[in-house]
Amino acid sequence: MTDQEISPAAPGPAPAPRPTRGAARCAVAALALAGIAWAARAVWHLRLSLAGQPASGPPDQGGGTHRPLTALEDSYHQVASLSAVVTAGCAVVFLLWLDRMRDNARALSGTEPRYGSFWFFLGWIVPVANLWIPRGVVADVHRAVFPERRLPAVVNWWWGLWLAGLAGGAGILYSDDTDEIIARAYTDVLPLLAADLLLVAAAAAAAVVVLTLTAAQREHIEGRGY
Repeated sequence: MTDQEISPAAPGPAPAPRPTRGAARCAVAALALAGIAWAARAVWHLRLSLAGQPASGPPDQGGGTHRPLTALEDSYHQVASLSAVVTAGCAVVFLLWLDRMRDNARALSGTEPRYGSFWFFLGWIVPVANLWIPRGVVADVHRAVFPERRLPAVVNWWWGLWLAGLAGGAGILYSDDTDEIIARAYTDVLPLLAADLLLVAAAAAAAVVVLTLTAAQREHIEGRGY
């Protein structure tokens, strides 16, 4: 056997980074729609509060009994359903952008992400872990490429606003159904409005995160001649 036959194969070239601008634009557009959807919920929460609870009481009368909805309550059901669909779609588009950014960070740094695929997808919904892992996944994308730089402050602003909005009880973190949220809008609307506005602000901050991290990574890629 010759030396040529037993010598190890030379490592192949590192994979080229994937384009991210299109994914970033889609993510920003999805976040804008999500912000509009939560702003619409805030408007309907305020409308319900100003209209006041009907004399017949809340929609859920207890004991499995529900009275017929008013026109305003029925329209809130539609707004709430639409906002849920928009939010779910936004989450998918955001994760597609983040997955592409993560692939590029791996290619540019030559290191594996701190959080594997399990936490990348399920870290958003696993109780307790979802208080820090999603932020960690986003931060890891930046630090893998720029270990010497501080994490952009907007990442912390985004995550703080998101957690505060969830804690406000707008129906994401809590298990209240739509009729229960309507009853809360009649009796104690301020926590709902605060949560809505915090989530709108979180969507705006997330859009800035997308633009900031994408621009930094793109500048780094172009500097390396890709």
